[in-house]
Amino acid sequence: MLRGQQLDVATRLTSMRSNSTLFYSFEIENNQVSLYVNSGKLRYSYWNFQPTMNRTITYIKLGSKGLLLFDVKFKKIAQIPSQSVQPLKFLALKNESGNFGLYYYSQEKGKFEASFQALNRTCDLPNSCKPYGICTFSNTCSCIQILTNDKKVSTSADCSEGFSGGFCDGEKAEMLEIDNVSSVLKGVPESVNISREACSSLCLKDCKCAAALYFKYASDGAAECYVYRLVLGLKQVNKGLGFSYMVKVRKGIGRNHEMHNVKRWIFVVVGVFDGFIVMILVGGFGYWLFKRRSS
Repeated sequence: MLRGQQLDVATRLTSMRSNSTLFYSFEIENNQVSLYVNSGKLRYSYWNFQPTMNRTITYIKLGSKGLLLFDVKFKKIAQIPSQSVQPLKFLALKNESGNFGLYYYSQEKGKFEASFQALNRTCDLPNSCKPYGICTFSNTCSCIQILTNDKKVSTSADCSEGFSGGFCDGEKAEMLEIDNVSSVLKGVPESVNISREACSSLCLKDCKCAAALYFKYASDGAAECYVYRLVLGLKQVNKGLGFSYMVKVRKGIGRNHEMHNVKRWIFVVVGVFDGFIVMILVGGFGYWLFKRRSS
């Protein structure tokens, strides 16, 4: 979208579709502009910008100093400002990442540069990792892995390996909770002020549901439950924030059980790479300290 162009409410810009089934859209809605990830008929928001006081948007226009939002009386009600003194040339929605930005031409570098980006952290992007992958604090991806003592862990780059999608065909399921994980995908809560167990049940009752996010506010104890048919946009979060992310798995996979006289220990591993690096550093320091004292 070039400088001077405008888009009316209920219109959108979309990214080009590649081999993936996912594509992104920048949409002008009545009370906000939003970014969505789309997969078939599924769509989830992952960023939005709202005018203050719930004012209604009629159209947007790209100016030299920012993206302007107007009401029905052609009055400017909000602006996403440029962070550069150079005049803007265009806004764009990136095909690869789904990030949205305002761009100017840098004479010094001889190329277009972003003066504003909606998302500035890797883990806030919806596709920072593949489905069933978790973006960690070190901006690396860690798969949700199911480990057993009689089966090697898959080294496949496909994090969805081992997760069944056949729950609508009668396969029994249960919810497996992953600590300190949230999702960047947003939407309208499926239910509010319910328990974590009730949130889990909502997903279990919907055979197309793949995961649920339960969030409880520490301030007043209010709770929200989101259900997803797509496991994407997961990221590691600090402890104690009130997030509980639950993934649907085959019944019995979330606990120890006996099968053919072989005991199978089930674990959910999050942040494997980060933990491995910490283990190496601690082990290396311990070895150095031991050698120093013995010398």
